[in-house]
Amino acid sequence: MQLNIPTWLTLLRVVMIPFFVLAFYLPFYWAPLACALIFIFAAVTDWFDGFLARRWKQTTRFGAFLDPVADKVMVAIALVLVAEHFHSWWITLPAATMIAREIIISALREWMAEIGKRSSVAVSWIGKVKTTAQMLALVALLWRPEQIVTGIGIAALYVAAVLTFWSMFQYLNAARHDLFEH
Repeated sequence: MQLNIPTWLTLLRVVMIPFFVLAFYLPFYWAPLACALIFIFAAVTDWFDGFLARRWKQTTRFGAFLDPVADKVMVAIALVLVAEHFHSWWITLPAATMIAREIIISALREWMAEIGKRSSVAVSWIGKVKTTAQMLALVALLWRPEQIVTGIGIAALYVAAVLTFWSMFQYLNAARHDLFEH
């Protein structure tokens, strides 16, 4: 297997995960900013690796596998860290909901691929808006420079949680005939 620049960018995101967690726990005033910047860098490389792979026609099976794994692991860890920091049900509940949705939809996509119907659960525009709200929420809640930023982060977290349910039900509805046929 030959590694290309888009795949190296994805691998970089995986390597950044322990540094991201470490930055979260550092006992320095600049640690939340460092943690948020690592998360932002990971989000940018996520967009950039996909863009380059398509533009340069360098999509690979390994990259197609690793990219969503790297994204979901980074986001799940960020959600867990945010839930731990705030140590409150009103943050943990939407975080747990988003993690559960990712597991459910990943399992649904895998199952639909097995029966040859992967395209019926393709990413929708609601999923993209959900991801945007989720990224905004996570950056704000990892950084937390002021109360207003934290408030915006919490609001975005709840917008993302609502969109999480909406998109999950869209995916499940699209697959309902295949899920429930005899």
